[in-house]
This record gives sequence, C-alpha cells and structure tokens, in this order.
Amino acid sequence: MSAAQERLELLLKVIENSDAVLILPHNDPDPDAIASAVGLQHLLVALLKLKAPIAYKGIIGRAENKALVRYLGQPLRLLTTPDLNQAWPVALVDTQPGTGNNALPPSAPAAIVIDHHPRRESITPARYSDVRPEVGATSTIVTEYLQAANLDLPPSLATALFYGIKTDTMGLGRGISPADVSAYFFLQTRVDVEALVQIERAQVPAEYFKSFDAALRAARVYNGVVISYVGAMAYPDLAAEMADLLLRLKGTRWVICMGVHKDNLILAVRTRKQRGAGQLVRDIVGSQGSAGGHSNMAGGYISVADQDPEALALHLRQLALQYLEIPPGTAGKLLI
Repeated sequence: MSAAQERLELLLKVIENSDAVLILPHNDPDPDAIASAVGLQHLLVALLKLKAPIAYKGIIGRAENKALVRYLGQPLRLLTTPDLNQAWPVALVDTQPGTGNNALPPSAPAAIVIDHHPRRESITPARYSDVRPEVGATSTIVTEYLQAANLDLPPSLATALFYGIKTDTMGLGRGISPADVSAYFFLQTRVDVEALVQIERAQVPAEYFKSFDAALRAARVYNGVVISYVGAMAYPDLAAEMADLLLRLKGTRWVICMGVHKDNLILAVRTRKQRGAGQLVRDIVGSQGSAGGHSNMAGGYISVADQDPEALALHLRQLALQYLEIPPGTAGKLLI
C-alpha cells in the first residue's frame, strides 16, 4: 500500500460512520481553497455516499474566483449559524483550527484538516490531520487522495484543481515540491482548456480599476520596498490583487498593500525573496488581528471598528519599514 493510499484509509476511517460532513475552506476562499473543498467533496460522496456540503464565510470577490465558482455549478454557499449547530463532523481545507481565518469556533474540534500552510498548534487537535507546508497547494494534496482512490475526475474538477495549483504556485514558479509538479501535469491533460481561459480572463468590475488607480497613486517606494494604502475596497481580495500588480515593478523586493473592507484593515504582503512574508505580516499584525501565509506571499487583517484605519495603516507602514531595516527617516518616493 502506498503512502497516499494509507492516508486515504486513515481519512475515511475518521468519518466512516457519519452520514454527513461539513466542509469549510478558509474565509474569502481563493481558487486553491475552492478547488480543494470541491475535490474533497467529490471524494467523500463517491466513496462514502454521504452528504458533504461546502460552506464559507466572507466574500468570493475576485472576478476569476467568481467565474470558477460559476463554472463549477455554485458548489459553495454562505455559512449559516445552523450549519455550525449541526452535529456533523467538520473538515477544514486550506486552513487549520485556531488560525482565525475560518468559521470553526476555536473550541470546536475538526474531524479532518487538510492544508499546506505552516502548521499551527491547536487546543483541539483534529482527529485526522494532513498538513504539509512543503507542498505548494492544498489542491495538490487533494489530488493525491483522488488518485489514491482511483476515481475518474470530471473535467470541471480537474480544471479547478489545476487552477488551484497554478494560482498558488504561480504556474509552478514559486514554493513547489515534486508532488506539485506531479499533480500539475496529471491534471493538465484533463483540463477544460476553454473554460480555464474564460476563468483566467474573467471580466472585472469598475471597482477594480478604481482600486488600481488608488493603489498606484498611494504607492511609495523605499529602496525596493513598495507600500500602498488603497482605502475602502469593494472586496477583501483587492489588496492581494494590487500587491501582485505592484510586485511587477522593476527593482521591487517587497510589497505591502493595505485597504479597508467593512470593519477590517486588510493586508497583503508579497516578496521576491525566498522567505519572510509570513513572518513579516505576523510580526506587524501581532496580537491585534490575524495573520499568516507562506514564504513569499502572506496576508492578515485587523479590526478597525474602534480606530482610524488611516492612522493604523500609517503605523503598520512604520513597523514594516523597521522590520525590513529601511533607515528611519527614509522618504518614500511616490510611484506616480
């Protein structure tokens, strides 16, 4: 029996006597979280014939993510209070207990955790946990389970998993393992190419261009570090979209983009360095909010219900510059 088959057997054993499992991706799910959740749902329904609804908290705001969900037939729904009151086992995908970025209450146990983010210690360990920080995408891990089960993959699921790996690893250009490469090329031959093109080129709302303009006008450059505060955002993912854009600026090593969505200040950190993004955002957010991520991409949020978001953004800017050893008093140059 292979290692993947052993993992599959252990996972199924945890919930074999259940008639339903609630699948929770992280809040404001991205393509990797969406695809991983749908892949796990397919696995559990096919092998155990149980119900496996997927529910999420937050917003699916990015145009590409909305297009992906539409293509998959709207398999996710917003989480409701009754969902968490059900006596169903919970499976967390692309997140872990105690991270603050999922809807599972801190004191509630998870039956299953499948994730590729750095391992977090939890006061309520999951009954089955497969956390592999060395892997570039949770979609890779879920693909291994589907392969171990020898299940046929519908083109829509293969496309979603492929896109999940592609986005989280920048097309195998960032933070990958041999498992990612194997899953990527396994899925590539099964992809609905026309659908993938439509997802990747999804039309964006006017708010995108307004935030694009705000991010460029607010961006300041400090010796290879770009920091921008875009103000109010239509959806949380805009900070990450703007950070991805600004990282393309020639000579840039670090980008920190901030904006406000509802009562939260959202941060997105990107770097061309091989490590440090997750640690940076955790250090500057501290105990004020929630933060996490990978070596070269990370994010976090802080509630601004009782404070001035612009003042907080300025404070975080100073903390970030200090962390990145930019000399005090360095005048940032406006990008445009």
